[in-house]
Amino acid sequence: MSVVVVQHEPGEGPYAIATALEAAGLDVRVCRVWEGDPVPDGLVGVDALVVMGGPRSAYSDDGFPTRGAELALLRAALAADVPVLGVCLGAQLLAVAAGGTARPGSGEQIGWGGVALSASAAGDPLFAGLPGRLDVLHWHGDTMDLPDRAVVLASCDRYPVQAFRVHGSAWGLQFHLEVDGAAVDAFVTAFPGEAARAPGLRDGTPGSLAALAPYRDRVFGRFAALVAARSGHTATRAFFTPRAEAWEDRFAHQAPVYASAVARMGLRPGQTALDLGCGTGRALPALRDGVDGHGTVLGVDVTHAMLGAAARTGRTALAHLLLADCHRLPLPSGSVHGIFSAGLLDHLPDPGAALGEWARVAAPDAVLAVFHPSGRVERAARHGRPVSPADPLARPSLEPALRSAGWRLTEYEDAEDHFLALATPGR
Repeated sequence: MSVVVVQHEPGEGPYAIATALEAAGLDVRVCRVWEGDPVPDGLVGVDALVVMGGPRSAYSDDGFPTRGAELALLRAALAADVPVLGVCLGAQLLAVAAGGTARPGSGEQIGWGGVALSASAAGDPLFAGLPGRLDVLHWHGDTMDLPDRAVVLASCDRYPVQAFRVHGSAWGLQFHLEVDGAAVDAFVTAFPGEAARAPGLRDGTPGSLAALAPYRDRVFGRFAALVAARSGHTATRAFFTPRAEAWEDRFAHQAPVYASAVARMGLRPGQTALDLGCGTGRALPALRDGVDGHGTVLGVDVTHAMLGAAARTGRTALAHLLLADCHRLPLPSGSVHGIFSAGLLDHLPDPGAALGEWARVAAPDAVLAVFHPSGRVERAARHGRPVSPADPLARPSLEPALRSAGWRLTEYEDAEDHFLALATPGR
């Protein structure tokens, strides 16, 4: 698991953020843009994005050659629900990427000072349970105006936006919660003129840090835990989100082989059918035909962009589309008669647990179809690797996995142009 940290200045590193991420078993990859490191052009293999502060302006490209690339990366992270943490300049860039603006503020705010947590902070994944007021380190002169969808978490009289959240997985901190003693020393050394305009900064640091540290570590520990817990789905979202717009056109020719696989399930009118990892919904027309107008069809995916593409293709007329985790389905036990899963097992963080959850929602006469529109030999060749018995779809791997999860394999077909395994409840 890997977290990319975009660092703009030698002294403005991730400090306590990196400590928390590493303690959670996450690999921290620092992109040192001041040394010429290129900003990543995508998020495949990235479990979270952290953008640090610096003396540049989020509203101007002047002296900020990586601004456009950083905004593009932040927009990609927001679209794919990749967790984000922006600090100071990074928070302002996050606000711009989310549809807000950055601008000059009402003057410098430098030194230790209080921020008040909002009522919304009480229900926030990072800030819940913190005191109503925190004494934090300020070091900025710019500010931001947030888009409507953002939630303010902390403020002060001079700068009403001090912390905010966009959606459920992106946070911006105008203040420097990440600092320790070494960080404050680095700030003072790098910006002595600004530090001189903050009387008592050094003298107040030991006491302020001692009071702040427990809450600092709690916030960043929660962020690290969220990143680690979501890692498997983050990878899926990061891969599929930029591909969603063209997905339907690219693979529309596969509709007949999807329909043929669904027909093998033997669905009956009035039943409930479930397409797991439905993507743009290529199987949904055939599933609807199988259960007819009296049945129920549900399409489940973890990628917003794929479900959006399915809706634009008209699939909402055929099925209810749900954003959900295939490991924890929002369905009653024994309620589903047909479960179709195309190309999904390879992308799940815990396939065994997922198969067990699918068995939980399956009716006694249910059929599970594990499908792929190409055979294992063709897929291995396309990816430049040999066919492996450790492949999750290889029979020596798939059959015991199904059995352990409460399924009995009834058909196994690994053809040149498709893969299909059918199973029913029972061991």
